[in-house]
Amino acid sequence: MFTPVVRFLLTVPAVKARFGVVACFAALALAFSASSQQPDAIQHPAASESQSDITQQPATPAKPAPAHSAAPKETPPQEAGGITESDLRQMLVGKSLYLRGCYLDNSLSFNEYGHLIGHSPQGSFTLSAIQINKVSISKHKITLEGTRYGLHFLGQLDSEDTSIAIERVRITPKKKVVKITIDREMVVKPKKEKESKADNKLTASNEEKDIKLWHVKRSDTPVAEQTQPAPPKAAPEPAEMSEADQLKASIAATPKEERPADPISVTTTTSSTHATKVLKEAIDNVFTQRLDERMIASLPDFWKLYYQAAAARTDYLPKDPSILRQNTVDQKARLLTQFEPDSNDFAQAAGIVGLAQYHAVVKPDGTVGEVVVSRPIGFGLDENAVVAIRKAKFQSAIKDGKPVAVMLNLDVSFRIFSKRTNVHAPPESTDKPAEPVLPGPYSVPRS
Repeated sequence: MFTPVVRFLLTVPAVKARFGVVACFAALALAFSASSQQPDAIQHPAASESQSDITQQPATPAKPAPAHSAAPKETPPQEAGGITESDLRQMLVGKSLYLRGCYLDNSLSFNEYGHLIGHSPQGSFTLSAIQINKVSISKHKITLEGTRYGLHFLGQLDSEDTSIAIERVRITPKKKVVKITIDREMVVKPKKEKESKADNKLTASNEEKDIKLWHVKRSDTPVAEQTQPAPPKAAPEPAEMSEADQLKASIAATPKEERPADPISVTTTTSSTHATKVLKEAIDNVFTQRLDERMIASLPDFWKLYYQAAAARTDYLPKDPSILRQNTVDQKARLLTQFEPDSNDFAQAAGIVGLAQYHAVVKPDGTVGEVVVSRPIGFGLDENAVVAIRKAKFQSAIKDGKPVAVMLNLDVSFRIFSKRTNVHAPPESTDKPAEPVLPGPYSVPRS
């Protein structure tokens, strides 16, 4: 019903120019009257004449744009899971930790998986207790500063549980720290996926058709005389950096003290959650808060058997039934050589003294087989004692006229020897008379 009105309005500018504003309103009133009296199929002559400009070129319906072009691109939410300095402090500061590798250097660097970079001497786990006092985190690594402690076992009596009666003695000098760094996996920006060429061409074609059709509908000038403006060119997208390039650029822009210790091994990820997971696993590979099964499994056999017996709340017994006790043989095994376990600088500086006990299996040929810690002293002295026991020579035990294997207990005394820590001390004179061989296990003090 309103089609003639709309089409007539297209000629309003011409009528307005000839008859003025009053004639325009009169014509408009006549148009409303005519539209109410005539059928819909009859068109106003002026409207038909104006419509012929449009019908010369049939309008092509615009195709819908692809869904990924029409819909606005959603920005992925910021991923949670990043670790903070506060998280690390809560995890590490003030905790009683052990270095799993029992490294003795006071400056240690680990890669993002918790593997040592470079080399460091390794010692007893009783010299590897660490307390972290300070934590700092940067883009490429975390830096930890702490203090090293030695473990001194206090249980000298059979009634005491040596696995519990332990004191921690500071061995890091004052104003000195143990510095440990762990590299981090780097979080990079994901590379955008480029649209396919076919989709780009289709979108550009649809946009060009829409522009042409819009100009045709909004202009009274014939199509042949219209000058179509070129569609606007899309702004060139900035060149995206690959993940490797992002890593190199980030390391180059980082201060030297904050760069990873091993840049070659650093990997990248687009997930902060994954980077946090890798860092936590690295921390677990470097430290343990207690002597867990993994830590005990890495210790020498003489410690493994000690902790197995402690967990079972029993004393060590050899698995081989042919190994006898000293009180069941006709002639007991006897020590033939002297031995004195070496001390170390840590024990000497801390004044660690006391008596330790070890189980040793003496074979029928008088050599030493299995050695197990019975009542340890700690501070790395037990390792020295085991080395000395293995080098000792014994007279084998006899039963029914035959040499047999027996297990005996060896008590070893540790003292403070000033000459032992003085590398420049002159060797002792060799013209001194030999000291008598005493029966049974013992430790000979130096004069």
